[in-house]
Amino acid sequence: MSELSPHSPLSVSELNRQVRRLLEVSFMQVWVTGEISNFSCPSSGHWYFSLKDDKAQVRCAMFRNRNMFVKQRPRDGEAVTLRAKVSLYEGRGEFQLIAEGMELAGEGELRRAFEELKLKLSREGLFDDARKRPLPAMPKQVGVITSPTGAAVRDILTVLKRRFPAIPVLLFPVPVQGKEAGPAIVAAIASANRLNCCDVLIVGRGGGSLEDLWAFNEEPVARAIAASAIPIVSAVGHETDITIADLVADLRAPTPSAAAEKVSPDQAEWKHRFLLYEQRLSAAAQRLLRQEGMRLNQLRERLKHPGRRLQESAQRLDDLEMRLHRQAQNLLSARRSQLTHLHERLLASSPRQSLKNRHATVDALDHRLQTAVLSVLRHKSQHFAKLCGHMEAVSPIATLARGYAIVSDENGQIIRSEKEVRTGQKVKARLSDGEIHCEVIAPA
Repeated sequence: MSELSPHSPLSVSELNRQVRRLLEVSFMQVWVTGEISNFSCPSSGHWYFSLKDDKAQVRCAMFRNRNMFVKQRPRDGEAVTLRAKVSLYEGRGEFQLIAEGMELAGEGELRRAFEELKLKLSREGLFDDARKRPLPAMPKQVGVITSPTGAAVRDILTVLKRRFPAIPVLLFPVPVQGKEAGPAIVAAIASANRLNCCDVLIVGRGGGSLEDLWAFNEEPVARAIAASAIPIVSAVGHETDITIADLVADLRAPTPSAAAEKVSPDQAEWKHRFLLYEQRLSAAAQRLLRQEGMRLNQLRERLKHPGRRLQESAQRLDDLEMRLHRQAQNLLSARRSQLTHLHERLLASSPRQSLKNRHATVDALDHRLQTAVLSVLRHKSQHFAKLCGHMEAVSPIATLARGYAIVSDENGQIIRSEKEVRTGQKVKARLSDGEIHCEVIAPA
């Protein structure tokens, strides 16, 4: 500060400037409590008011970049605590306080209590992300714990109706301000868990001062939220309001409307998702049908028709019969040749005894020949009969003899399904002993 001298006097503006600098250096930050009076807020957004007590008053200014953080605009007569620096308005030489923070009287104690409880619960792990549960994607019912007459419940119901109107809502009406609010909220959370009919709970209210929101900073409310078996979304106040309930809840929403957005699925989005699933399922079914159709065609090509198999078996049977006949003829021819040869030798030798012996040999050989031929014929006949039995078992004629019929249309095409006929159509049924002509009255 310049030395004062009658030969070098200060101008008024210089005096005010030096006094302002001295005040701002000497009182960089002070806390002052008093009552608001003469409050004004011009179009600039700055606040101007007086802070007074029963003995004095001081002019105050709180500029827009600072008062925007005050949750509630003060009114004349309200007691507040200012965090300010001391200054001088040079233009009028007016001593004033430049406020940088403002709390309603009593909020300081509440703020300290808030910080103490916050630290306590944090040390217990109640704010840890690991204990927070996810919200259900499609809740069967949403529970709302709030005032039945406030704007919060209207906002929640409006958003839920817009996003997914099919979700039912169960309201647990409670006071959200005052001494009764905390116990009522605790009781409502306990009731919701006891009923166990909601998949998610919204606990909240609209904005207000720290004192208005204090029920959501009470320890019993915080512990009730932490102990709830049902996930809880906290929606207290505005986006700038942070309560203990917000920190303990499974999810914090900045507003009640935002909480309703968090707990409800978007109906349009789910419809679109279901449409995509339906299209994918249809495409997969079509692909599977094509694959199975190709497989069926391959099996159909590999499968022989029963008629063709019957023809092949009959041909093999004929071949076996011819081979059997040839073998019998060959055997008889060989025996006849042998017999003729022996007879010739017998005639050539001439002696009676030799002839007698030879005759006996011939008789024995003839008997053996007949026995062998009969045995071969019997064996072949049995084999032939067995083959005939197999052929008879797979023969369509045998199937008809058991009471079945082969139905064909006018063109002789065999009918395999009721879908291949129509009412009034002429059809032909082949039985074991003949054919009959029929008319379709109606498919079964």
